Amino acid sequence: MFFDLIVVGGGAAGFFSAITSAETSDKSVLILEKTSQLLQKVKISGGGRCNVTHACFEPRELSGHYPRGQKSLIGPFNRFGASDTVDWFSARGVRLKTEDDGRMFPESNTSDTIVKALLGAAGAAGVKINTNEGVTSIAKDGDVFQLTTDTGLSYTARKVLLATGGTRSSSGAMLAASFGHELLPATPSLFTFNIDDQRLDDLAGVSVPDAEVRIHASKLKSHGPVLITHWGLSGPGILKISAWGARELAEREYRFEITVNWLPNHDPAAALSAKRQSEGKRQLWSRSPFDEIPKRLWLSLLAAAAVAESTTWAELGKKQSNALVGQLANCRFTVDGKSTNKAEFVTCGGVARDEINFQTMESKLVEGLYFAGEMIDVDGVTGGFNFQNAWTNGFLAGTDIAGR
Repeated sequence: MFFDLIVVGGGAAGFFSAITSAETSDKSVLILEKTSQLLQKVKISGGGRCNVTHACFEPRELSGHYPRGQKSLIGPFNRFGASDTVDWFSARGVRLKTEDDGRMFPESNTSDTIVKALLGAAGAAGVKINTNEGVTSIAKDGDVFQLTTDTGLSYTARKVLLATGGTRSSSGAMLAASFGHELLPATPSLFTFNIDDQRLDDLAGVSVPDAEVRIHASKLKSHGPVLITHWGLSGPGILKISAWGARELAEREYRFEITVNWLPNHDPAAALSAKRQSEGKRQLWSRSPFDEIPKRLWLSLLAAAAVAESTTWAELGKKQSNALVGQLANCRFTVDGKSTNKAEFVTCGGVARDEINFQTMESKLVEGLYFAGEMIDVDGVTGGFNFQNAWTNGFLAGTDIAGR
């Protein structure tokens, strides 16, 4: 069976490549997906709402959200950025909304809307899709590629695009390596921190809207919401720093110390001093004096600073005050391991960026071979950036293939 383009991988990047190529040319396109599930990450991302992209519309600023691939993506984002993603889905009947933190979701609040839009666009463009069919080998024979699948079938294609996701456990890694491509080691990114600390006991679900997180013996730091979980700390502030420090933290075997400033926009010492003057008779345990600090966390920090439950603001001594300021602005934790949502697992690593033409996403080593998405050593922080990379890669590859 012959196709102008065969896409290996039925995820976001693969679909966008296939759709773009088929919509803008009369070329025959086939998607081969080894599992029974299409667009699986699209379905489950953002808690089932699908964080499609981020409201960051300046290409250079947008590229700054990618720990790996920052410079490589400036040009691609000038050709297809976040505003183009919004327009693309709008043209297919899907309106996106922007949340306070910049993340963009479908107005329907369900990823099914995005999945249906992609499946519908693929169907309308004539893209053929085979599930439960994994590619086991690819060889180039003159100007065409010969593909063999685990069903025993063989295909011939003029162009091949690999979009099998992260290379940690991907058959795509083997296929890329078979053509001589260098694969940077796949390393977890976007993970949460495992912390066993009495101050976090029974606080799962408590969050602080804007904390500063620093890693000791490192230049790594981040700002953002921090969420307390049953196993430690999570939220965008933690996920961001895990992405930027993915390789460094892996080398440290995910054992290190962090400092959390729960109030980076306040002077806690001055605030406590003011409370002693204005609310001297009120007990500290009655309520949190900071809007950003939920009461449950406030009480835990009071206990850690050895402030008795009956203590009033007027009775707060210098030693206790200093201890409380330390808990608020310099709260140290020991991290012992990481946790990831395997379904939304993101890795850094993959095909080396310098072996890919980022104007077209074509291999510099093998003419007619293309890459898109997490297959490449490019990854973004949390907030819709990894999907934006997938849409951009897919658009560039699909456009180039259609124009050949």
